[in-house]
Amino acid sequence: MRLLLISNSTNAGEGYLEYCLPDIAAFLQASKVTKVLFFPFAAVTFSYDEYRQRVQNKLDAAGIEVDSIHRHANAVEAVEQAQAIVVGGGNTFHLLKNIQALGLVAPLRRCVEGGTPYVGWSAGANLACPTICTTNDMPIVEPQNFSALHLVPFQINPHYTDFFDPKHGGETREQRLSEYLAAHPEMYVAGLREASMFYVEGQRLRLHGNKPLRIFKYGQPPKEYLPGDDLSFLMEN
Repeated sequence: MRLLLISNSTNAGEGYLEYCLPDIAAFLQASKVTKVLFFPFAAVTFSYDEYRQRVQNKLDAAGIEVDSIHRHANAVEAVEQAQAIVVGGGNTFHLLKNIQALGLVAPLRRCVEGGTPYVGWSAGANLACPTICTTNDMPIVEPQNFSALHLVPFQINPHYTDFFDPKHGGETREQRLSEYLAAHPEMYVAGLREASMFYVEGQRLRLHGNKPLRIFKYGQPPKEYLPGDDLSFLMEN
């Protein structure tokens, strides 16, 4: 199983996929991928065709063609024949609802566990988790349930931030994640900061980027990890 799970698509002041495009291209090229099957279902305020084209414009430089699942009459067959799966960011609830409606949760899991490379950023990283319960998004639509692909055994919180505004009375991200852990004390949550990503090769997990990772576990203080640190315990949960 090969996964590239990316916190965000765009850093402040940069172009779309600019910082992570070299990682995406190298990851796909390592498996000799020339065409990917893109999942645009996290898009809400713009069309799936626009989303596909936006990604195609970036992957052109790597010589990779971007097909889109919404163009296929037989979605299961498209997944089974895909060289690689790419899932874009946006609204995670909208993404999961559409994948469930097409009956693609089990086929996606089966194909990726069988070796089909998977790239997901933001909502696409959430989708790789056991559930989407640690997304930052509003539930603008109602999926059948919150169960996702369960490609990794821990939860990810993309775009994780420590920011605290003393003039704002709402909960911090850490407080929100603490609520999740109080309800699910057996789980780990990885706070994946901007410009950070996970590489998964089988049971091996490594962090890439220039920011530390924050790991949350119920009843324990959050702990920071750096690229190169041993994160194998996350894959054993």
